[in-house]
Amino acid sequence: MYEVFFQTLKSKVDFSEEDLAVIKKHLTPKKLRKKQYLLQEGDVCKFVAFVEKGVLRSYTIDERGTERIIQFALEGWLISDLYSFLTAEPATYTIDAIENCELILISKNAHEELLKTLPKYETWIRLQITGAYLALQRRLTSIISLSLEERYEGFTSIYPHIVQRVPQHMIASYMGLTPETLSRVRKKITTRK
Repeated sequence: MYEVFFQTLKSKVDFSEEDLAVIKKHLTPKKLRKKQYLLQEGDVCKFVAFVEKGVLRSYTIDERGTERIIQFALEGWLISDLYSFLTAEPATYTIDAIENCELILISKNAHEELLKTLPKYETWIRLQITGAYLALQRRLTSIISLSLEERYEGFTSIYPHIVQRVPQHMIASYMGLTPETLSRVRKKITTRK
């Protein structure tokens, strides 16, 4: 159950087997069925979830009832409402499973304890947060500076696995488009090629 998690840890930081044993004591495995909630908007987020298997999404619903997807998470990725996790305020986002999932949860207490006792864990967390920030910056830059066609082509080249596993209407939501607009964008790209 911890195979992908430990591979991901070791790919970023040189953890010893003893370090991994300490970390494992602080982890909670969890399974979710497709469409099952991991977190609902308004609840306090008490964990960070690592995806061992499956796909999740983080989203919010606007005042008109339109779903706005913020993030997808596949194997090897972390997902959480980080603001809620760090501040203990109500979550802004809902997280649910797009596929059946196997997750590893790191609770707030476990996270704090590992930060205090295992410097390599702190390094790994810093690398994860830095990577997430860079992805967010890349996404914002594409939104303000690229055409819809360029944005979609960039998304599909950076995240081909998401495109293969996530319904197109969810990709449209992630891009801030209606499914019809995304369909026109895809058709335009296909005709151009």
